[in-house]
Amino acid sequence: MNMATQDTKSPAHAHLRHVALIRRCAGLRPARTAVVHPCDALSLAAAVEAAREDLIVPVLVGPEEKIRIAANAAQLDISSFRLLSTLHSHAAAEKAVNLACTGEVEAIMKGSLHTDELMHEVVRPGSGLSTGRRVSHVYLFDVPDYPRPLFITDAAVNIAPGLAEKRDICQNAIDLAHILGIAEPKVAILSAVETVSDKLRSTVDAAALSKMAERGQIAGALVDGPLAFDNAVSPEAAGIKGIHSSVAGQADILVVPDIESGNMLAKQLTFFDHADGAGIVVGARIPIMLTSRADPPRTRMASAALALLLAEARRRA
Repeated sequence: MNMATQDTKSPAHAHLRHVALIRRCAGLRPARTAVVHPCDALSLAAAVEAAREDLIVPVLVGPEEKIRIAANAAQLDISSFRLLSTLHSHAAAEKAVNLACTGEVEAIMKGSLHTDELMHEVVRPGSGLSTGRRVSHVYLFDVPDYPRPLFITDAAVNIAPGLAEKRDICQNAIDLAHILGIAEPKVAILSAVETVSDKLRSTVDAAALSKMAERGQIAGALVDGPLAFDNAVSPEAAGIKGIHSSVAGQADILVVPDIESGNMLAKQLTFFDHADGAGIVVGARIPIMLTSRADPPRTRMASAALALLLAEARRRA
């Protein structure tokens, strides 16, 4: 199913876009996935649930005793999963990356270790997972009142990206949208205002990114900015401000200025607008799931579905 055609808008739509995303994976070979340091009930449950939905084949990587204690306490059956024992979480992250480099796994799922500990190993020079592009995190939000899937990037990995990093962040999100069937996504580069000011760096970066897209340095999308959030997602707001562009009021992808603004925007959508945000790290050789302990099961499954669709695209490349 092409995600661009899903215009479910009712607040009672029960997050049907993420349900459709999961169903889209039916018949695909599950992605062999290194689950890194799954030493608590929530991270183990995420792996078990994704395996039950035929989205992943888990390879549990971490201290065996801790993993088995957590599984027994939560009454989770992990007997059919491969388990590779390591001394601690750092060794688990290193082992998972090695598995990815040798092709033994097609994806990585974060367990109960800190995100920076896992990502440090992923981006370490010589890790073997680099594609030459900056890695970045993309949320795919199912917002009940928004008429299309909404991507937000980067709200989890890059703290204060510069222009070159933002270029990669844009392209990573565009490439993901293409895999999901959105042929020419509309990318809004966000700031607090719609005009360029040398006093506000995000507006200068946004203008530069828009020009880079015109010159082919960012490909496969319509890019415009700076745009404030309201003008990016609301045709009415854009009309009132007199903003005329192919992106304003109908953005598919929102590129935030920094991790703070992105994180706050993502959490506001989640807790105030009842949106579901599946997340994935892209730009590396394999997809990486950074599931949160606060994520409901549906969101964790949607993240696993994203990883599988990315793995499938790589299989066919």
